[in-house]
Amino acid sequence: MYYAHSTNRADKRDWQGLAEHLQAVAKLAESFGHRLGIGEAARLAGLLHDLGKYNPAFQDYIAGRGNSVDHSTAGAAIACQRAAGGSKIVAEIVAYTIAGHHAGLPDMTGKALSTLTERLNAFAGASLDPAWESELAVNAANLLPAFQWETTDRPRCAFQLALLGRMIFSCLVDADFKDTERFYGRIEGRSFDRQWPQLEDILPGLLDRYDAHMSRFGSPAGELNMLRADVLSHARSRAREAPGLYTLTVPTGGGKTLASLGFALDHARAYGHSRIIFAIPFTSIIDQTAAIFREVLGDEVVLEHHSSIDDEDKSPDRRAGRDKLKLAMEDWAAPLVVTTNVQLFESLFAARTSRARKLHNIANSVIILDEAQTLPRPLLLPVVWMLEALARDYGCTIVLCTATQPALDRHNFPAGHPAGLPLEGKELAPDPEDLARRLKRVTLRHAGPLSDAALIDELADAPQALVIVNSRKHALQLYRAAEAAGLAGIVHLTTRQYAADRRRILADVRQRLKSGAPCRLIATSLVEAGVDLDFPCGWRAEAGLDQIAQAAGRVNREGQRPVDQSIVTIFQAPDNPPPSEIKDLTGDMQRMMHRHPDLFTPAAMADFFGEVYWRVGKEGLDRGRLDGEPILQKFRLSGSRTDFSYRSAAENFRMIESGMLPVIVPGDEQAREAVRQLEIDQIPSGALARKLQTYIVQVPPKARGLLIRNGKVAFAAQGIRQDQFAVLLDGTLYDKTVGLLWEDADYLSFEQFMI
Repeated sequence: MYYAHSTNRADKRDWQGLAEHLQAVAKLAESFGHRLGIGEAARLAGLLHDLGKYNPAFQDYIAGRGNSVDHSTAGAAIACQRAAGGSKIVAEIVAYTIAGHHAGLPDMTGKALSTLTERLNAFAGASLDPAWESELAVNAANLLPAFQWETTDRPRCAFQLALLGRMIFSCLVDADFKDTERFYGRIEGRSFDRQWPQLEDILPGLLDRYDAHMSRFGSPAGELNMLRADVLSHARSRAREAPGLYTLTVPTGGGKTLASLGFALDHARAYGHSRIIFAIPFTSIIDQTAAIFREVLGDEVVLEHHSSIDDEDKSPDRRAGRDKLKLAMEDWAAPLVVTTNVQLFESLFAARTSRARKLHNIANSVIILDEAQTLPRPLLLPVVWMLEALARDYGCTIVLCTATQPALDRHNFPAGHPAGLPLEGKELAPDPEDLARRLKRVTLRHAGPLSDAALIDELADAPQALVIVNSRKHALQLYRAAEAAGLAGIVHLTTRQYAADRRRILADVRQRLKSGAPCRLIATSLVEAGVDLDFPCGWRAEAGLDQIAQAAGRVNREGQRPVDQSIVTIFQAPDNPPPSEIKDLTGDMQRMMHRHPDLFTPAAMADFFGEVYWRVGKEGLDRGRLDGEPILQKFRLSGSRTDFSYRSAAENFRMIESGMLPVIVPGDEQAREAVRQLEIDQIPSGALARKLQTYIVQVPPKARGLLIRNGKVAFAAQGIRQDQFAVLLDGTLYDKTVGLLWEDADYLSFEQFMI
């Protein structure tokens, strides 16, 4: 008798049989994959993933005798050996997923440790008991997915196959987790994971709630409310059009969040989508958006997921049995998910099990990319290819929702350029040019160079004002200088603060603005994309036109003040020049701004992004500057064989701020209680990460390493979870007004710090 999972019983009476586990995972993975058209491949992955446990040495290991044994390579090797004909290349992709179901998807070749090629070459089939042949019905004859292949473009075909691998991998690791959970849950009488309702089952009720919420506003009175009603009506009227790629271009204040939700609900009803995913650029507006959706649809259907806590442990030997349950992160099975661009796209390019688990639940979703102009240009090509593949192959409808569309329509690019999307005729808003004209709220003023002292002098005459600068360092300097100058109502907002504190600060700012109290907010760009604020005036350090337009959206948002008195001042900061990327964007704006009397129209924005894409390509928009790592080149076809570098690509795919590492700040009793629960093995990491995600500050990797070495930060739990949750121990380093000052822990020399 061969076993998959053991318990404390020496007589093995309640151990899980290996064939039982493999067949259950295969069946569940097939059910996940069936919805994606990849059921047979997912079934094969599930059936073979733990084949190496038919090794007597592994059975000794789970019985407490001997050392750990590689049990992932055997199934990968058998998958490759058993397939033939057209299924052979898919079987090879299945091999990646089986080999990586504990340690993460591997590279086929290269310098990375434990490549798939090395593992397959080292596989010794004699170590397997032939009993597996009679216990498992392995069929690798018909693995081709049910969608159209890219037959004329080999780079796109390689990308398509690589995404197929990630989707199979997701079906496998989620099925493996769920069956393991069921086994231990039955033994221990508990459940590890939250159970969510299916969207299709509750959609009629959600639409009733949505319509009831919108009806509370009554007949629209006033130009702004009539305009919002027109946007909503027009977007919902397009909901029965075919799934695919869409845009929703609505200036700030035009009601695009609720309009996009209405479209998503109607579209899901028309085409049977499994869930709705809202991806947002900054955690600063996750709370705001999730709160709106909870108010409209109810708390029980909304998952808010922006935690950057992940499994940082590189040792696959420590991820088996109960351990995989402790480490498991969100599977995105909720009907409505509110997340960040970082979570969405880094999951789609992930190699680790903890992040990739959710991918099969992204398929067949309505995905709203809020503030789509923030998509990182250095990664634009892989992002665009991913969006197109999700829509083409995996049943997704994707809405690029923003006030400042990044001109991704193919007609904005040279013929045949790989960065363009088929967006012609896909606009959901009634008339973007007319909306921009009717929703004009501010007047731009170009001030030229403005020192901090001069800026503070101007702020002295503006009791309520917003200032946005380009770095945390400059924001902190300016905040302290304004405090020293004795200005009333100075408020600081930065990613140095954890999300729960930022939420409190924004609530205080809104109350000050409403009551007329002094309120001078000094912030970084995190405040400009979608944060619901309405200042009389603002200052923005020089940046690209898209950022300036977003900053302007926080001034006279409700249109209650005269446009000519609602001034947004653009200035240069001589002592804090912008980083090179932003400096280049200001040059792009300079080259086109004389051509447009109103810089906030869609035509001006398209002209600006045309300048951006012309510059980053230099010679016809070459791929290198839009796929800067590069990512796409890590997926190649060599004849009928794959040469995929999943692990290397995942390491290189890093969006804005995502190179940072999380530190948990236990700033109140709720956070401290969650930290205490980290020592309880029975609580899975995903549940704890959900509680702690609003208490995270992102820190540069070297700074976090320094904090750990100096005893200011420590990993809170031992055992399997010991590398997951880094917690701040020294509360003096965190100030609620300015956030985490990790520099204050620098007791080492600069040379030591750089080691």
